[in-house]
Amino acid sequence: MIEEISIRNLGVIGEAVLPLGAGLTVLTGETGAGKTMVVTALGLLLGDRADAQAIRSGATGAVVEGRWSIDGQGLIADRVRDAGGELDDDELILGRSVSTEGRSRAVVGGRSAPISVLTEIGQKLVVVHGQSDQLRLRSATAQRDALDRFAGLTGAGLTGAGLTGAKSTAATSTSTILSDYSASFTRWQAAQLELSVLITDRDRRAREADGLRAAMGEIDAVAPLSGEVEELSGRAEKLANLEDLRLAASGAHEFLSAEEIGESHDVLFLLDAARRQLDRVAVHDQALEPIVEALRDASFRVVEISGQLAGYLSDLDSDTARELDAVQERQAQLSTLIRKYGPTLDDAIGYLDTGSARLLELDGDTDRIDALTLSVATEYAGLVGLGDQLSAVRRSAADRLAQSVTAELAALAMPNARLVVEVSDRGEHGPVGRDQVALLLQPHSGSEPRALGRGASGGELSRVMLALEVVIAGSDPVDTFIFDEVDAGVGGAAAIEVGRRLALLARSSQVIVVTHLAQVAAFATNHLRVVKDQSGTVTASSVETLGGDDRLTEMARLLSGLQDSASGLVHARELIETARTLTR
Repeated sequence: MIEEISIRNLGVIGEAVLPLGAGLTVLTGETGAGKTMVVTALGLLLGDRADAQAIRSGATGAVVEGRWSIDGQGLIADRVRDAGGELDDDELILGRSVSTEGRSRAVVGGRSAPISVLTEIGQKLVVVHGQSDQLRLRSATAQRDALDRFAGLTGAGLTGAGLTGAKSTAATSTSTILSDYSASFTRWQAAQLELSVLITDRDRRAREADGLRAAMGEIDAVAPLSGEVEELSGRAEKLANLEDLRLAASGAHEFLSAEEIGESHDVLFLLDAARRQLDRVAVHDQALEPIVEALRDASFRVVEISGQLAGYLSDLDSDTARELDAVQERQAQLSTLIRKYGPTLDDAIGYLDTGSARLLELDGDTDRIDALTLSVATEYAGLVGLGDQLSAVRRSAADRLAQSVTAELAALAMPNARLVVEVSDRGEHGPVGRDQVALLLQPHSGSEPRALGRGASGGELSRVMLALEVVIAGSDPVDTFIFDEVDAGVGGAAAIEVGRRLALLARSSQVIVVTHLAQVAAFATNHLRVVKDQSGTVTASSVETLGGDDRLTEMARLLSGLQDSASGLVHARELIETARTLTR
């Protein structure tokens, strides 16, 4: 529960601290004193959108901080730690600051955190009801949510009748039916969507498969090899210049080892002649011996080179023209593959692998369609079964909810009113079932039940909403309820019953109420008053905890508009005593 809230520079509030705690806390004050800003501050701590216009005039920013007492080993504590925050002896500190530029910063357990974390934690800590929630209660979604909370479908696992005396009973499996159904619906919808896409795209995918087969057949027929383009390019260059290569090689061969131009002109003859000249006189000088040996080695090397040139010339004597045609035709085939499947030959070769994988996927469409068709049918059968169970739980809970809320309405000065909870079949499955839930109010016997949106006034909606929360609290406990003037349009005996019901609700939950009714304030276990004073052009507000005569004075003001009214003080004392009697 909320232990304390501190506010600085928000609206008309300069600085205020709200000591809260268990039981029923009521917040009163004159019009314009800043009661709305207290609710706004709570909203900021719960992740509501920040509005720079709400910052107090002349201030650079507003700051709100709340101190909660929570279970140190519970889910909320785990979420705080996931966000990097820490608890201090099972106390959680939440903070929110807003600058005049509109920038907002959240603090969770001493660490900065996204605003979404505040929202997530706030939804688990507090339920806020205001005038806008009365309007929300008119929506089909809100009405279904109320029934699901009562039925234990939201995870509480209990169904009950609240504070009217009916016994709550444990549900063995209802807490998982809605989540199981939603998961089944998601699977069925995903399988149905995939099947629809496959069937719709079947012709396109068949054309793609045919194209892949043709492309792979074309590449496979050519059977390209990596590096073949460079190899063929070199071969074509050689064949195109064959005659020049033959003339050059032949001439070089003749110079080295002549057969027609005469022995006196080839290199071998000249080397041999030089060697013989030196060999004849080498006996006279040993320094010539290495030279003679070098000439002999040179002769051997020239003979070897001459043989290589002869072999080279022999290779050039093949069918050059036919081979050149074959090389050029192969180059053309490879160029076609590169143009279609390139930009390189390796890309075209790799297309065989990628195309094969894609072809396996496409060829598997028929099997996949068959499997999905079976899966869709299986999932739908399971969905129908869970939907039937979900509808049965809702219909059973609808009767109990209607009876319990009707009893509460009688206690809230609507003795002839009756709540009707209708569960009808929409005819199609949705994420939360196929049921249409409608809350109808029969204001008095003999009248026809009408939808809350058409048949209930603001005051009646306030009491219906309070009756629902009192009843649902027995099956879906909430740590803290905040009611912002939900008693609007209520007065007299009805207002006393509203206060009594809030006090009874406060026995199991922390309840904070912003009210202008003394009949409601009389039931408070903690009465806070927002006080304003005028200082120049700036209105500042603070919060006081009331007790004794101060509380009687505030109650008299609520009753008569006059703080020192003798009759108002007597009436205030009587109301407080009546409240004590009714809640014993």
